[in-house]
Amino acid sequence: MRGTSRAALAAAEDRFEPALQAAGAQASALGEQLFVLVDALDQSGSLRRTLADPSIPAEPKVALVRRLLDGAEPAVVEAVEGLVSARWSAEADLGDAAERLGFHALLASADARGALDRVEEELFRLVRALHGQREVRQTLFDDRIPGAARAELVDKILAGRADQTTTALARRAAAAPRGRRYVATLGHLADLIAERRNRKVATVTAATPLTPAQRERLATILGRAYGSAVQINEVHDAHVLGGLRIQVGPDVVDSTVLSRLADARRQLAS
Repeated sequence: MRGTSRAALAAAEDRFEPALQAAGAQASALGEQLFVLVDALDQSGSLRRTLADPSIPAEPKVALVRRLLDGAEPAVVEAVEGLVSARWSAEADLGDAAERLGFHALLASADARGALDRVEEELFRLVRALHGQREVRQTLFDDRIPGAARAELVDKILAGRADQTTTALARRAAAAPRGRRYVATLGHLADLIAERRNRKVATVTAATPLTPAQRERLATILGRAYGSAVQINEVHDAHVLGGLRIQVGPDVVDSTVLSRLADARRQLAS
């Protein structure tokens, strides 16, 4: 999102957070209602253009969403009224913002139940389980397969062992990828969890596990670099010959031997 949209999103999140705190464990219901709106926006270009059009006054847009959200929780209606009254750099940003609020609602529900750590760990384990499962990852992203079928595949993978919020998030990511690959959405959710804790998440890929001392030192270095606490999530890959690959949000630092060899081959070929 560009500047105008980022400001509108930040304001929407600030307004919505008190409602999430008040809802507690029931905040998940607010998220599901927001996802209904996201689906409507994705399925109707005319609706999306109308609600995101800055030349249309806020009042008719507010009246329209009130009709669309008839029966929804007042907190959801109020949040969406704020979204359609704001200015967005691109019309797609409106749907992205509504989806983000929906994700926040599900995570707030887990947080209220004391299950946020479990959800974070389960999402990370799901990412690791999909590592090397190329066909499964493609299936979860394939828009030729109905969303309900992709969600059912997630149910089979989780096998009923995950927290209810993990299941809801994982199913949503499969049913409505919205142009993102499945693992990318799970990474986005990890970032949102980190935001709820005011910390960032670094995914560290190495051939062997880091020692406690290495983890602590790396977290300290990254914390200084990003100005906030950093959660270390490890991925172990035997194909990494040495060094580390560190990803924090969109930032990637790759110091693996394999990466350096690939760079050398590219230079020789040029």
